[in-house]
This record gives sequence, C-alpha cells and structure tokens, in this order.
Amino acid sequence: MSSINSPTAKAESSKQYATFLIDDRLYGIDVMEVQEVTQALMPTTIRLAPDYVKGLINLRGQIVTAVGLRELFGLPKSVDAQSHASVVCRIDGNLFSLLVDRIGDVVEVSPRDFEATPSTIDNGLGKFMSGVYKTAGSILSVLNIASISTELNAK
Repeated sequence: MSSINSPTAKAESSKQYATFLIDDRLYGIDVMEVQEVTQALMPTTIRLAPDYVKGLINLRGQIVTAVGLRELFGLPKSVDAQSHASVVCRIDGNLFSLLVDRIGDVVEVSPRDFEATPSTIDNGLGKFMSGVYKTAGSILSVLNIASISTELNAK
C-alpha cells in the first residue's frame, strides 16, 4: 500500500515545465508539449502576416511558424534581438516555434502552489495563460499552448 508521502505519490502529483524568460519574467510550458529547444533560426518572412508571426523556418525539413512572444503579448521589442532562443512546440500535429529571450531550466512544481491567472494580468497576455505557480524566489506563468495555436489559426 502506497503512502501519500511516498516518492511515487509525489511524482504523480507534480508537474514539469520547460521554462524561459522574456525580460525578467519566468514563463513555462508543459514539457510534454515541447518538442525541442534551439537557437532561433532566421525565418523567411510572410507578407501581410500579423507582427507576431515572424515567418517560417525550415527545421530539418519541417516547415514551422515562428511566433514572437513579445509581439504576441504586446511587450516592447528586445534591445538584443540577436540573442533569442526558440521553443518548438507541437499541438494537434502542428509545429510552431516560440521566440523567447532566454531558456531556463525544467522545473517541477506541486499542484498546491498553483493559482488561477491573476485578474490584474493584461488580457493581451492573460488569454494565453493557464495560471501561475509560486516557486522559490519567483512566479512561474504557465502558457496555454492551445490558445496560442488557436490565435495562429485564426489569422
């Protein structure tokens, strides 16, 4: 019989997120939705696309839409645009690349530290969030990849 405090019970209740930073804010995506993390590749621009669609990239023969999260969230442009990284996500068979400032670590969080998206978050960002986790020294904002995919498919 398994105890609630056993390592197995703890592992089943915790979640893992691949993290990254935009400015100094920590964001995360469920590790199961991340295909890979790479240095940002130079996209081929798409005329008449929304400003957050940075273009298309060829990722080992697969065409991937590159999404600038700063633009999608309504944040100012980065001073050092050359240092971006890319978080490649897959949802419903579609690939897209999220351009971020810096890659963080994979973090494991407990459900007891989860809170709904605060109402003070601007809707430009809040509509793409699932909620937040209080972590040691920071807040992890969890992105909802399905809502980002829906936004891409709506344009």
